[in-house]
Amino acid sequence: MSGEASMGAAAACVAAAAWLLGGRQHGVRRARLLLAGGAGVATGPPSWERAAGELRRLRGRLRPEWWSLAAGLLLALLGASVIPVVAGAAGVPVLRRVRLAREAGRAGERRADAVIGLCGVLAGEVRAGRQPGEALLRAARDSGGLGEAQAGVVAAARFGGDVPGALAVAARQPGADGLLGLAACWRVAVDQGAGLADGIDRLDGALRAERDQRADLRAQLSGARATALLLAVLPALGLLLGSAMGAHPLRVLLHSGAGLGCLVAGALFEGAGVWWAGRIVRGAEAA
Repeated sequence: MSGEASMGAAAACVAAAAWLLGGRQHGVRRARLLLAGGAGVATGPPSWERAAGELRRLRGRLRPEWWSLAAGLLLALLGASVIPVVAGAAGVPVLRRVRLAREAGRAGERRADAVIGLCGVLAGEVRAGRQPGEALLRAARDSGGLGEAQAGVVAAARFGGDVPGALAVAARQPGADGLLGLAACWRVAVDQGAGLADGIDRLDGALRAERDQRADLRAQLSGARATALLLAVLPALGLLLGSAMGAHPLRVLLHSGAGLGCLVAGALFEGAGVWWAGRIVRGAEAA
């Protein structure tokens, strides 16, 4: 009993000493912070914030098309076959091309909006009594409608060069087709003395009407896009349903001759269907 009592007393003393030491260290850190006034003390963000920042940076570096390879690796592990890995690797360049096309389309839409803003600012500057060249310089400075060709247009407007020609060169960028109308208005106003502001106002109205028409058409085609996406996802849902029922569809598809034939035929039909649906939607948008 005396030995157990002594052991308990020793443990209590160790615990008390650890508590006092921890409190003292905490007091020392607090005193340092107070005496330093918070200056020069690098506490740093919490560990969970650093981890979240690393995950965000990793997600920014990891392009969406690489999820195709990740899905292929997962299916390869579940189905014990190398075929999903090959299919996932083959899907990476296809998805990259789709992503780049979408990014180019969004960039073109932003440039088209910038051209509309350029026309609005230019018309306002001309109506305020500024000379066309000076008005174009101010409009180009206030908006980004000229894109990469802004330097050439600004130089032509500042030094009396061929402004319509520079605008026509700038119109070659995706989404900057409206600059061709601006070049025509500029040429007519300079050669025939017509009102530049009136022509730009009509051009601005036409560009806005075209943008609204594209937005309305995109809204009408959203149902067709959703239907095509649903049809493309149905095979994956079928595989999940088969796995839930205990049919082992991956084993049948990846480890039998009939299953491999069905897999190849289904993939071909799936790809053809997605391509045809996308072609129909693109044709409707182009029309």
